[in-house]
Amino acid sequence: MTHYGFLSTFPPTRCGLATFTESLADALVRSGDEYGTIVRVLDRTEARGHPSSPSGTPVHPVLVVDDGLSTVRATVALNRCDVVIVQHEYGIYGGRDGDQVLDVLAGVEVPAIVVLHTVVVSPTPHQREVLVDVCRQASAVVVMTVHARDNLAAHYGVDLARVHVIPHGVKHVALRESEPHSGRRVVTWGLLSPGKGIEWGIRAVAQLTAVTANLEYVVAGQTHPKVLAQAGERYRDSLSRLTHELGVESSVRIDGHYLGPNELAALIASADVVLLPYDSVDQATSGVLAEAVAAGVPVVATGFPHAVELLSTGAGTVVPHRDPDAIARAISEILTESSVADRMRDVALRETNQTTWTAVAARYRILGEELRATQAA
Repeated sequence: MTHYGFLSTFPPTRCGLATFTESLADALVRSGDEYGTIVRVLDRTEARGHPSSPSGTPVHPVLVVDDGLSTVRATVALNRCDVVIVQHEYGIYGGRDGDQVLDVLAGVEVPAIVVLHTVVVSPTPHQREVLVDVCRQASAVVVMTVHARDNLAAHYGVDLARVHVIPHGVKHVALRESEPHSGRRVVTWGLLSPGKGIEWGIRAVAQLTAVTANLEYVVAGQTHPKVLAQAGERYRDSLSRLTHELGVESSVRIDGHYLGPNELAALIASADVVLLPYDSVDQATSGVLAEAVAAGVPVVATGFPHAVELLSTGAGTVVPHRDPDAIARAISEILTESSVADRMRDVALRETNQTTWTAVAARYRILGEELRATQAA
């Protein structure tokens, strides 16, 4: 029986890492064979609302941002496990560039797999120092694309013998019309924040409404909690103003509630195109992209690394950043030429079985057992 430990944000926190860890833990921890401990990363606002026992001790192990005592407690909890899986993003841990995680890793005595969700091509000196130290302290490093692995070698000098490429997991989404709708539907979903590039999608749709009847662009998802705390709904409001300025209020629906699994599946199943117009040129992984491809829905995405790699076999189209003209042309081709859409769906669905959460968890399980055997030897 293998006891897995997970260090990450975790539901009810709503972010990509939390969803990723919940899905991985559900697939990896099988009743009777393995069991797991979640050490949930909380900021101070979340920590104040976290449930406690009568003695004041949190019911579940937590790592509170910039809290030294919780760092010690988190390390102790992880050392009771056989294998630890740590999710890494600079923004979720305390300290400068999230260097609080180094204190945890320094105290972990069992094999630790660190999963890198971002590998910045042009890091600041301190960002580079933090990530190099994270990789040095890890027993193994996991990235989700070959591009991210190559960046570790080129920009961080990490020994690639310790780096493993395991793709982002996906759930199967039934290809069905869950909710009848007339016309054509383009969908973007996920937590909303500046940098998502939704404004470029709206500008593209403004071009398309003149030539494509009954086109609807659905932007689904609440504002990212950290963005909401710092800037309120400023970005969402700017998008609403843009739809008014361009005269496309009737063609763009900006839905601000968080989608549960069934709602999300229904939305994806109803889409003709998934649009990911992200501004980032460094985004190593995108769960939204992985889920869209797994559902067999044609994708139009800007050229961030995960999109360039995942769509290279033909499951979608990569367009330049901040280019509504190119976005409009790509969407129009998919909507007007059925052979293009059919080809993209066929390519996407051929590759899906390799990236289900069950298949992905099996690879983490093999890696964990190899690390345990090496430590025992």
